[in-house]
Amino acid sequence: MEDLSAAEWLAGTGADPMRLITFGPARFEAYGRLRYIPDPAGPGLSEADVVVPEDHPSDLVQARTALRALAGGAPAATPCFYCVWDGWPFLDPELVRGPLVELPYRKYVLFSGDLGDIERWEHTFGNGEPFPPPAFVWPADHSWCFTSDVDPHWAAVGADAATIASLTTTPGIDVVPASPDHPPLGYHG
Repeated sequence: MEDLSAAEWLAGTGADPMRLITFGPARFEAYGRLRYIPDPAGPGLSEADVVVPEDHPSDLVQARTALRALAGGAPAATPCFYCVWDGWPFLDPELVRGPLVELPYRKYVLFSGDLGDIERWEHTFGNGEPFPPPAFVWPADHSWCFTSDVDPHWAAVGADAATIASLTTTPGIDVVPASPDHPPLGYHG
């Protein structure tokens, strides 16, 4: 895939750059945050301060659950697009040769595929080893956008209000309503 037109809509809403890479395009009725780990209890905490059970699902497992819920019964063959941050040091150099989406502060390799591709994510990008979730995922109709930046302890989803409300009750993930205008407290490295 050499055509970048599928990704033009990401920056087309004129969203603030940090808002764009953490919450996605500024065009959705509602937003939610998928908390990979609980939010910090107060300022000055690091992610190392968080105690999660040993069986706590990985970021990718949680992202996969959210994406399945966003698909809402759509067939796995539903066309969609994925962006992978080009800064992962363990990303196969052959994969980085694809079309590069350049947004402020980040560059991503754009892939087209289907919703079922998330089921093979580790195989495709990690040679069977753990690999972080995609930075962006969206269907061709732009009805929702999943955004998982490298820095926050959460991913964001933009969609209609009913979809976000449904995600907040999806078993196996912790999704809360969110506002891009009021980013949550973050962890410090």
